[in-house]
Amino acid sequence: MNNIKQLSVFLENRPGHLGQLCRVLAGAGINIVTQMIADTTEFGITRLIIREWREARELLERAGFAVKDTDVLAIEVAHEPGGLVRVLDVAAAAGFNIEYMYAFALACDDANKALVVIRPDRDAAQAAAALAAAGIGVLSAETFYSQKKP
Repeated sequence: MNNIKQLSVFLENRPGHLGQLCRVLAGAGINIVTQMIADTTEFGITRLIIREWREARELLERAGFAVKDTDVLAIEVAHEPGGLVRVLDVAAAAGFNIEYMYAFALACDDANKALVVIRPDRDAAQAAAALAAAGIGVLSAETFYSQKKP
């Protein structure tokens, strides 16, 4: 499996801190493929998918950010009502939980599909195998990064 790495960066919940993170990456010419932010009253976590994740991690750590990398899966989901239900049923039958996910409608090769990024609570390769065995498209990192922009 060609893993997709996600960087989770812990941020103080204060003005300008996210901008600082983005400036570090922009200054090195590193583009963010996708990003999501979850917050509490005191801190936030931004999750980033970046092609050059190793370089980005090193730069962010040198800039004082706490960074963790994890394996995530990008999967194709039917872009229709109930499309996600099939994925969730396969996950449950295979015995893994989805810790979190984020979805977006990206111009896939198949216009009737959307992409969903999931973080399984077990080994990503095992989860990918279970999903693929059920006929759910699991994208390699190379395929994910080459997707057309909407």
